[in-house]
Amino acid sequence: MYFILKVLALLPLPILQNLACFVAWLLCIRNSSFKRITCINLKLAYPELTAAQRSKLLHDSIRSQCLSYVECIKCWGMSPCYSLNLLKNINGEDVLTEALANKKGVIVVVPHFGNWELLNAWLCTHTQPMIMYKPNKIKGINRYILESRQKTNAVLVPADETGVRAIFKHLKQGGLTVILPDHLPKPSGGIYAHFFQQNTLSATIVSKLAYKTQCNVIGLSCIRNPDTSSFAVQCVPLSTEILSKDLQKSVECLNQEMELMITKMPEQYIWSYKRFRNCYGNVNPYRV
Repeated sequence: MYFILKVLALLPLPILQNLACFVAWLLCIRNSSFKRITCINLKLAYPELTAAQRSKLLHDSIRSQCLSYVECIKCWGMSPCYSLNLLKNINGEDVLTEALANKKGVIVVVPHFGNWELLNAWLCTHTQPMIMYKPNKIKGINRYILESRQKTNAVLVPADETGVRAIFKHLKQGGLTVILPDHLPKPSGGIYAHFFQQNTLSATIVSKLAYKTQCNVIGLSCIRNPDTSSFAVQCVPLSTEILSKDLQKSVECLNQEMELMITKMPEQYIWSYKRFRNCYGNVNPYRV
């Protein structure tokens, strides 16, 4: 698998994107699990859409997700400079630089939206981020991704209590960390909070770190431009309610802030993930 990914990364990005569009077409015309989960999530998140609107969003979403995967393969196999050259629009850079300047520490909230992998190279031009890394179960893929992570000056820490303690110390020293908090956490690491109208188990790590350190919390996304050959970085300040001692209030606010980021370009979110498989009352909408 490692060598397959290395070979794929040598192909020009437009060829990989054309391949991704072909795979997306196959997923759309077949009753694939990928399509079924995406469809369920879009119905839950946007019940107000008409059948025609949801159908278009479904097809756009599948295409965008396939593009994101091949773009990640390409960027992981190239140098950080390659990723930086794909970023043609930087919006809100001052939000990041001001947050770094006040030395209170920075949590960068990055949903699985657009192409989040490109952001590592950009952040490393401003600071040395500390990022939690969970090894991939497939050794070849893990080796490939780990090599990419080590090309930047990011500090990798394990995705466990040891890593959380390291990040806490890093934030207290004025450092920056990147967290993708829109995944489904283990019950011990989450509480029920609303996300796209679903009362679903939601991660508490950002809220707990934010309260304990009273650091800056900003949102960051990397959105694919219409020409698909470049990307735009969007950096925005997030509500100070995320720093609240009230954990429920903080997590609800964080989920709402991520919703606002995603809703600007909903087709570029990773809707094929079973995000809502643990909703309040033991509800799992993916059960057949």
